[in-house]
Order: sequence, then structure tokens, then C-alpha cells
Amino acid sequence: MPLLDPVFTGLPLDQLADAALGRARELGASHCDVRVERHREAVTALRDARVTTSSDSSDLSISVRVVHRGCWGFAAGVALTTDAAAGLAEQACRIAEVAAPLTPRPVELADEPVHRGTWVGSHQVNPFDVAEAERSARLVELSEAIGAQAGVDHSSASLRIAQEDTFFANLAGTHTLQQRVRMHPQFTAISTAGGQISTMRTIAPPTGRGWEYMTGVGTDWDEEVAGLGELLAENVAAPTVEAGPTDLLVHPSQLWLTLHESVAHGTELDRALGYEAAYAGTSFATIDKLGSLQYGSPVMNVTGDRVTEHGLATIAWDSEGVEAQTFDIIRDGVLVGYQLNRQMAAERGLNGGRSNGCAYADSAAHIPMQRMPNVSLAPAEQDVTLDDLLAQLGDGLYVVGDKSWSIDMQRYNFQFTAQRFHRVRGGRIVGQVRDAAYQATTTDFWGSMEAVGGPSTWSLEGAFNCGKGQPGQVAAVSHGAPLGLFRGVNVLNTAAEAGQDGQD
Repeated sequence: MPLLDPVFTGLPLDQLADAALGRARELGASHCDVRVERHREAVTALRDARVTTSSDSSDLSISVRVVHRGCWGFAAGVALTTDAAAGLAEQACRIAEVAAPLTPRPVELADEPVHRGTWVGSHQVNPFDVAEAERSARLVELSEAIGAQAGVDHSSASLRIAQEDTFFANLAGTHTLQQRVRMHPQFTAISTAGGQISTMRTIAPPTGRGWEYMTGVGTDWDEEVAGLGELLAENVAAPTVEAGPTDLLVHPSQLWLTLHESVAHGTELDRALGYEAAYAGTSFATIDKLGSLQYGSPVMNVTGDRVTEHGLATIAWDSEGVEAQTFDIIRDGVLVGYQLNRQMAAERGLNGGRSNGCAYADSAAHIPMQRMPNVSLAPAEQDVTLDDLLAQLGDGLYVVGDKSWSIDMQRYNFQFTAQRFHRVRGGRIVGQVRDAAYQATTTDFWGSMEAVGGPSTWSLEGAFNCGKGQPGQVAAVSHGAPLGLFRGVNVLNTAAEAGQDGQD
């Protein structure tokens, strides 16, 4: 297992925690937790195999959160001294005292066992241990391979790498250290044929791996970029799509995004309760529907977890010190669970009255909020293959790669485009079409899912940049999905839609 970063572990973490927890105890706080976090991110971007952006930034901060007189108090800073830590505890308690008269009911937290330990995410080579010149050279190599392909006029590339180090301690005795790294490479081929800009992007996902991801572990990037020019040329020459109800076979590289927007966000309990409304809305999946809402067809089974290897949201303990778990969200198409933090678990008595580990803050300077874990659609038990599902599809479209999306404030009405829409005739892929998007309501779409692929079609996808809250916070999250077969989904011709809009 890779070692914890000595730059972080060399900080006076125990002394800071003792000072803050001790002062909070003296002031009468019923709960106190301390987080020290170091977040580092580097971004490299290229245009036509030339580096245009290179940045490397880090954030190091400490926070103290208390429950005092039945109310939350929170304070954060950047000074890593024992006096400063004790001062944050005092400030958090004062904030709680001021807020207490305005708090309608005392804060209760679900019980959680005491945890002590260290954890490092699964990776072989920390990308920050690789010289910037070597990282850039690999991006240049792959970009040049794209630019050399017929029909490619330009290329773009980017690589984001991140490392999070977190220390957590609370009054109950929990004391943990953890570290995770992640990577998100992307490469795009661009055509300007006929005066029209067309693009084709790689579909390999971001991952909780190290630099080995760029050298063949998990994805063969040389093979991934080798086919972009041919796919792009086919797309440029493709006919426009015929709009109307269409049967779809959706690849996990696109299905994950529909899952993220319509299911993962829709089953965050704070949205379902109306607590989270200002940033991207609430949810149609309100708590009175728990156990009865037919979210999708009987082949739909969705779980939340923080344990999947290489998952972007995989950790050992969340930002409230809750141990990582796996739990059901949708079973046989029915809504059976929500994502919880400790306060909501106590208030609602869900998950046996215990948080299922869904609290996260993107910096010690920010207060933890309920955030999604890895949320995944289960494959079929039998190994149903791509060829099997193409034959079952018959005629329709095979949808690959995420692109743009739109969804309403209740996570109900949506539309998505994709990198490519392949025509399928008689169970065979016969070419691409252009200008396509699919549109549905959440329950209609998932209710139309006739079949899912087997384990061999399942892929762990995801994103670095899931936003939520005000002030906004950003989290990385993975979504596993197999192939999904859907019947009678409304397909739009986006070019025709744009033309109609222009006439109004």
C-alpha cells in the first residue's frame, strides 16, 4: 500500500486536535470534531500538442465543528498552532450560542462507533511524484497521435490530478488519517470540414488511480486515441437523426451521467426534504414515496457505496468520521433508501438510525454537507453481452460517451446528448447519425429499461466536478453502470429544434 504523504503527517495533527477538543470540552460542547485537510490539484491543458496551461495549487486548513447548546457552530482557519486550534473551538462555540435561539429543534446526531486507523486509496504511483515534464510529454505524445490521423484538423487534451489528505478526530475518540489520489485525462479530436466544427472525445473515465493509469493500467490510452479520427470522420459524414420514439442501447460511458443527474442527485435526502433548493433544486422523490415510488423497471437496482476500488468517492471514513458502507437506494425498481449524514439519520431514523457515510466537505474551510457517494446501477447476474443486447435491441440507436445535459429543478424532466449515436439495424451497428439527443422524465426513462448488461459490460465512470451547496462545493464521484436497453425513448433532432427556436 502506498504511504501517507510525509509532508502532511509531519504536521502537529495530534496536538492541534487535543487543543481544539480540550477547549470545546471545557466550554461544554456535546460534540466536537476537528479536521485538518490538504487538497492539492494540478491541471495541464494542450492545444495541438502544445501546452497552453500548467497549474499546481494546494489548500491547507483546519476546522472545528461543535454541537453546543443544541446548535451547530463552525469555525475554520489556516494557522496550524495549538493556540489557533483552541481559538477556533471557542469561536465555534460562540457561533452556536448566537444561533441557538434561532434553532427550532436541538441538533441530534446518529450514533457512530469509534474508529482509529489510517487508509490510502488504491494506486501504484502517486501522480505528483511524476515530474511535470514527464506528465506533459505523455500528453504531447498522445496528442500528436491524434493530430496525425486523417480528418483531424486540431486536437485538445487535458489532465487533472488531485490528492486529498485528511486528518479527523472527535470527542468520542475517533482518530483517522486518510489519503486518496485521482486522475482525469481527456483527449479530443476536432474537425473543421465544411466550415463546421465537429469533435470526438475519448470516453475513458476519471479514476481513483495513480500515474499507472496513463501507462496502460485500467485503460490503454494509445488504443483509446487511435480510433478518434475514424470515429470523427464517420460523424462528420453522418446523416441527421430521425426524431421520434426510438429504442436505445446506452453504453455506461453515457448512462452514468443520466444516473448521476436523475437518480444520484434525486435521492440525496436533503433535496428530498427541501433543505437543498437553491443550487440545482430539490427532488421529486420526496420522503413520503420511500418504499412505494416505482423509480424504474424491475431490472433497476441501484446502490450507494464508498468502498468500490478506484471509486472517486471511495474513502474509509466520511467527513463526519462515519465508516464507509454499501447500501441500497433502488431495489427491483422501487425507491428504498436515501443518502444520509448523521443529523438526517437521527432525525428520520433511516438506515437503522445510522448515517450511511454521505457527508463530505471539499476543504477543511467548508462545513460538511450531505454529498453523494459512488452511486451505481447493478449489472444482470448472468453475463449478458453487447452482442446479446444489440440482437435484443433489433433496430434503434447505440449511445456512447457523455456530452451535454439538462435537467429540471426536481430531477424529473431531462435531455442528454452524447459523443456518438450509432444506428443499429437488425442487431448490427451500421453507422452514426448526427444532431441527436434523448429526452424523458426520470420515471418514464428508467421504467422503459427492458434489460441491463452483465458484469463484463459494467464500467466505473464518473466526474471530478459535481457541484452542490451555497457557498458551492465540488466533489468527485464515480458511477458504475452496465449497458442499458430502453424502449420508446423520445429522440430529438437538435438541428431541427434549433431551427424552430430561431423562428419563434
